[in-house]
Amino acid sequence: MTAKILIADDERAITEGLSAILRDEGYDTEIASDGQRALERLVAEPFGVVLADLKMPKIDGIALLREIRQHDMATECIVISGQGTIRSAVDAVTDGGAFYFIEKPLNAEKLSELKALIKKALDSFELKQANRALTNELQALTHYGELTGQSEAMRTVYSILDAVAPSTASVLILGESGTGKELVARAIHHKSDRAKGPFLALNCAALPKDILENELFGHEKGAFTGSTNEKPGAFEMADGGTLFLDEVGEMATDIQVKLLRALESRSVRRLGGKKEIPVDIRVVAATNKNLQRALEEGELREDLYYRLAVVEIELPPLRERVGDIKLLATEFLSRFSRENNKKILSFEDDAIEWILRHNWPGNVRELKNTIESAVIMAKGTSIGAQDIIPRRLRAQADASQATVTLTVGATLAEARRQMLLRTFSSTGGDVERTARTLGISESEVRSELGSLLGGAGKPESNGATKPAAKAVAAKERGTERAKGKAKGRR
Repeated sequence: MTAKILIADDERAITEGLSAILRDEGYDTEIASDGQRALERLVAEPFGVVLADLKMPKIDGIALLREIRQHDMATECIVISGQGTIRSAVDAVTDGGAFYFIEKPLNAEKLSELKALIKKALDSFELKQANRALTNELQALTHYGELTGQSEAMRTVYSILDAVAPSTASVLILGESGTGKELVARAIHHKSDRAKGPFLALNCAALPKDILENELFGHEKGAFTGSTNEKPGAFEMADGGTLFLDEVGEMATDIQVKLLRALESRSVRRLGGKKEIPVDIRVVAATNKNLQRALEEGELREDLYYRLAVVEIELPPLRERVGDIKLLATEFLSRFSRENNKKILSFEDDAIEWILRHNWPGNVRELKNTIESAVIMAKGTSIGAQDIIPRRLRAQADASQATVTLTVGATLAEARRQMLLRTFSSTGGDVERTARTLGISESEVRSELGSLLGGAGKPESNGATKPAAKAVAAKERGTERAKGKAKGRR
């Protein structure tokens, strides 16, 4: 179906005449008698092309163009100008983003030109729409709310979120610090029926016990020295929405008891208060603690755990989702370049190599901060290793350039074996990177590793394999010990 055409002009003869001519050509048209009405129609539904007079009441053609850009509409605009507005029409095309302009009066020759322009403008609109659809499709494959990732581990997380978000179940998010637990909580909130309600986040590890209790449940006037006014707590403020309790395992056990009671009764009593205040909230909690140990040592009450963990979501550390690292780094580069008004377009090869090789103990948060720092400090249009590697890690990065030491008399086969094992180990068991580094095929890497490791976890076609990498590391340690013993005997 061909996109609609909007004709915006305050001259009724022109709008009705153009509408009749274009309808005869098979187009679906609509008329707006001023710029304000035209904008309202453009916001209400998509139009492929708008034919806009430069001089209109309320909003003129230039202002309408500006609004089209600000609303990021794919609509193409053909400006219609009179004799006195030719200069403005040219500016509208060159600076304003108009598709073209056509001059009044609209005689037979001009109408023929206009029909050809409309066809080209509609083609351009449809191409824009197709590109946007593709971009949205790619976005859906790599993003979930504010979360970014396309690895199998993250797709598993997205699948769980799809299932749990519409429900009323409490959720416990597990994962190391910096993996994005709050982003998961926000995604659950925004995908739920509570999306229009408040989302309130409270870090239980950041507040002393007494203050945390006050923040959770609030207090009445006179409840303690200095409490001159009543104060609602997080439970009340999150009513109708979602309360996110980060690092819930750090909460004192007596507050855990009160939290459990509030969750079970769906009501809270302020400090110093006598009445129960009903609340309608969903609690999403998170912890970076080892759950089994926390439960065994009594740091997290078992009854509270079962109440919070109706559904558990475990976020993988960044080192276990290597396929997402470059995607995240590129996204952060684009965001921080834009925020800092810099035109940094890409990473240099040595920067990408270090980004992929680094272990990222601080997970996504560390990667984000590293890229932001690199963008701020970079002087060119690309980021190299010298820009991105933190000073404290530069010596370590230099030392990590693995070397292979061979004894005199070693065979070529032994040299090849050492190069293969050391490179495979340094890439974290990534077959593709090992092959690329050594300049051989992936099948050669798999074949030789298979025979060298004796079946200890053959590398699979998709890249890294932990059993194989561990086997390599074990063999290397054994080789180093053997060399040490031989040196001692000498």
